[in-house]
Amino acid sequence: MHDTWPRLKDIPFPEIRRTRIDTLQLNLGYLCNLSCIHCHVNAGPRRTELMDRETMELALKVAERLGVATLDLTGGSPEMNPGFRWLVTQARQRGLHVMDRLNPTIMEEPGYEWVGGFLAENRIEAVASMPCYSQANVDEQRGSGVFESSIRALTTLNALGYAAPGSGLVLNLVYNPNGAFLPPGQEALEADYKHLLEENFGIRFNRLYALANMPIQRFGSWLVSKGKFDDYVATLRGAHRDENLDGVMCRTTISVDYQGNIYDCDFNQMLKLNLGGRDEVSHLRDLLDGNVPRQIGVAGHCFGCTAGQGSSCGGALAAEASEPAKASAHV
Repeated sequence: MHDTWPRLKDIPFPEIRRTRIDTLQLNLGYLCNLSCIHCHVNAGPRRTELMDRETMELALKVAERLGVATLDLTGGSPEMNPGFRWLVTQARQRGLHVMDRLNPTIMEEPGYEWVGGFLAENRIEAVASMPCYSQANVDEQRGSGVFESSIRALTTLNALGYAAPGSGLVLNLVYNPNGAFLPPGQEALEADYKHLLEENFGIRFNRLYALANMPIQRFGSWLVSKGKFDDYVATLRGAHRDENLDGVMCRTTISVDYQGNIYDCDFNQMLKLNLGGRDEVSHLRDLLDGNVPRQIGVAGHCFGCTAGQGSSCGGALAAEASEPAKASAHV
């Protein structure tokens, strides 16, 4: 695994500050049933790092203390954490909106058949990875058989009421490019997804989030191995738009790792870039007094969130498409 941090830390990025905290994003661990090339967490079946119950309880206390509205659960596959159902139930009882960043294939793993029904019963917003509507591209990026498994899982979610008019059960899909290029325009891509997934498989969903790949962890290592790292970073920097700075997720989100350490975003978490760019690590305990640092730690990878139409955990930040002609060959 190539360490890309030395090549990113000295690249200047505009200073930004936090405005408020709406969302606490918890990484429940790096265990996953897949090992995707674009994964900025380097998750996989052999990872053992998992958030424990004590840290989950502390996160709920911090959410209450800060008046957070949303708990955003990610991983790995967050459902593989043994405390997932306890955490979701407790969060919902406290009136928190809960998002599950779902790898839909987990629903077909032995022992995880409960996932879809549990999410629907607790009215959890499902944010499901679906990097393309093409089987060849999905299987290339995520592994053989992943596309068909994902289609079956999404069909199950639809049968449970997800994306049905008036159900209130939200199903959003996530697109990632399968190479060293920016995503195409989110609005047009969403229209293609909706048309083709419904026409070919009868699948409905609410929104598509088009996310840029970050030049860190497994994808960063792939870029280095292919000799594409510097060119990709140059593409991100060249496509930077200042107007996207107002909408980046770190302005309203705190990211928490499986040990309870806190960061400005999950990308900084993976790079161990401490909250606010500080020398010392910060922890959930430091937020119990209700004081949240305003300064945000930045480096060269942050251009991944401001390039072109912009990219965040909620998808594009602007309507402008990014390199549509180049991307269309891969969709």
